[in-house]
Amino acid sequence: MTRSKEDLSNEIIKAAIYLKRQRLTPAHTGNVSVRFEDGMLITPTGLPYESLAAQDIVFVSQEGEWDEAGRAPSSEWQFHLAAYIANAGVQALVHTHSNYATTLACAGKQIPPFHYMVAAAGGDTIPLVPYAIFGSKELSDHVAKAFANRKACLMAHHGLLAGERTLDKAVELTEIIEDLAQQYWAVCQLGEPTLLTNQQMQEVLEKFKTYGQQDV
Repeated sequence: MTRSKEDLSNEIIKAAIYLKRQRLTPAHTGNVSVRFEDGMLITPTGLPYESLAAQDIVFVSQEGEWDEAGRAPSSEWQFHLAAYIANAGVQALVHTHSNYATTLACAGKQIPPFHYMVAAAGGDTIPLVPYAIFGSKELSDHVAKAFANRKACLMAHHGLLAGERTLDKAVELTEIIEDLAQQYWAVCQLGEPTLLTNQQMQEVLEKFKTYGQQDV
């Protein structure tokens, strides 16, 4: 069933408020989007999540255009659009500056296969893309390369972007990755982490294809 713009906008607001209350997006530093028609709906720039109404959520076309008489979209709209174009399976995206994922991103570290749940992001690593200033085409190009074969990436000196086939699942993946980032940080305090092999991770990725409720 096709969801209305108002329903999806309210879902975005609900998710954004939840992420803030979970301390995954300090102040209103993150952003949330979903695919809609030939583009996406995304949180506006610079407004507290608790103050948002459905009409504040911005539609951005695939060509990067929006109604300039209304709200301006998040300054990060370019990398959201780039991720959607790069990965047809992604229907919703969450960007956060959560503590541990951002710590690793600032340290120049990807999340390697230290735990099998790394595969939840679609591959054997959660990659780190190079730094570029927020809101830039350069950053969106880096994100597009990562999302060609992943559902998430860390952005150097910035934060996390995670996508899934529904917004609820994108929020869930964001929480999973933040937990993995904290665990990886903790393991690193004990010495060099022991990593799963490529074959072991491929087995996990294959098993994930039929794990859980695939139609939810």
